[in-house]
Amino acid sequence: MAAMTTVPSYTPSLWVRVCHALPRLDLTMQMKDNIFVPDSWEYQQTLLVLSSLSAIALVISLLVVLSFLIHYCCCHRGDRGEGSEEEEEDEDGSTGHGYSGKKGRGICCVTWVAVASVTLCCVAIGVGFYGNSEANDGMYQLTSSLLTANYTLASIDLLISDTISGLQLSISGPLTSMEELFTGSKPFLASTRNCRRLSENMIKLLSSISLARSNVDAGLWNDSSVSGASIIPLTPVPPSVAPTAVPGSSLMPNPFSPGWAANTLMVNEDYRWLSYVLLLLLDLIVCLFILLGLAKQARWLLILMTVLAWLALFLSWGSLGLETATVVALSDFCSDPNMFVLNSTQFNSGTSSDVLDYYLTCSRRMNSPFQQLLTQSQRALSNIHTQLSNLDRNALTQFPKAEKSLREVQQILNSTEGNFHQLVALLNCRGLNKDYIDSLKGLCYDGMEGLLYLSLYSFLSALAFTAILCSLPGAWRSFPSESEEYEDSDSESEDPFTSHQDSKRFLQWQPWL
Repeated sequence: MAAMTTVPSYTPSLWVRVCHALPRLDLTMQMKDNIFVPDSWEYQQTLLVLSSLSAIALVISLLVVLSFLIHYCCCHRGDRGEGSEEEEEDEDGSTGHGYSGKKGRGICCVTWVAVASVTLCCVAIGVGFYGNSEANDGMYQLTSSLLTANYTLASIDLLISDTISGLQLSISGPLTSMEELFTGSKPFLASTRNCRRLSENMIKLLSSISLARSNVDAGLWNDSSVSGASIIPLTPVPPSVAPTAVPGSSLMPNPFSPGWAANTLMVNEDYRWLSYVLLLLLDLIVCLFILLGLAKQARWLLILMTVLAWLALFLSWGSLGLETATVVALSDFCSDPNMFVLNSTQFNSGTSSDVLDYYLTCSRRMNSPFQQLLTQSQRALSNIHTQLSNLDRNALTQFPKAEKSLREVQQILNSTEGNFHQLVALLNCRGLNKDYIDSLKGLCYDGMEGLLYLSLYSFLSALAFTAILCSLPGAWRSFPSESEEYEDSDSESEDPFTSHQDSKRFLQWQPWL
């Protein structure tokens, strides 16, 4: 009982409590509860309303970008005539392409806005990579805990089936032979039949132990005349070498299977992680090529990156909507996971609420629901040992032919007792409760933190791409066109002073003159 005080506990994090406290509205704008009921249409409406906030933000972003495009396309046309005189005056005192004065300040402002937006996007990408890694770590811890729990449950089923198989083998084999040999001795025959009765009773007790097993397995031993050929022993695989099997169906099995959940989550997590990596790489490529286009003043490259920036803008706001709904739903689950598990039919089908509550809480004030069954089974084993010891001392001298059968029964009973002690240790709540707490910590701590960082990445990248789309049209309009470059080169070639100075420099450079 002293070891029970070291059972790990789980408490919702600050972010879980904050997200769980958010108000919930359905499609009719009425307040709803924040209880995690994923199958309820009312609860799904609240998630849809929260996701629609990103759609509203997307519309606002499009209106902002559209207003800037209208400003560049319409307002700057009227300013060209007025600005031409100012540009001519500025060109008298400037060099290069005449980017001094008001026009130069405008170009510099637009360029720096684009550079600052790209920098913000790069910061968002770094946050996204960190959040994706944190979410992946949380899902890895969740799947590892589920696989360990599945290994424990499979080991329990294996020990029960092996123990029952051994007892049935002793009943159908050596005990039957001993009854035939002890036909003429009523005391020895009574002891042998008592061993048979205790073995059959123990089979019934062990067959009633069930931890979310299938209905066929649960009712397999309801009849005491079940033959050994119908026993299908399970072979558990350690979680470290468990294969990642692709689930054959997307429907959740009934009752819930930790192995099925782990395999399904691993497959989905691989696709989620890869999707975010591709999205992050797309944003990074767009940002880097925008900087390259600004440095090289490549108008065609900026136009291409503008098209990709539109795609990244839609993806950023869309991912933010999905992440918002996921974060809120996860916070509702993590605020009180025990209540959801106890009330869900997928988990408690075939398993009593007392059993679930025992393994979910693992309180030292609670007794094991299998305590009475295990105590009766232990007494049955002790009585069988006592009966066999009496037969070993008294019956073998009169019936030496029964020694072989008696030794076989004792050997089967010894292996049965070893399996029984392992079964008692596995049925203790500490092992499964630790797996349950570890899975909650992976999902509600690391997974929640990763999703929050991914939400921040989506929000920052959406703002950055909105600013980029507002500034890039002004940036590429400020670049000199090919005709302007040709005019500048022609004016420089027609200038006699420039040509004379260049020829003089060329002559001075020749070493042989």
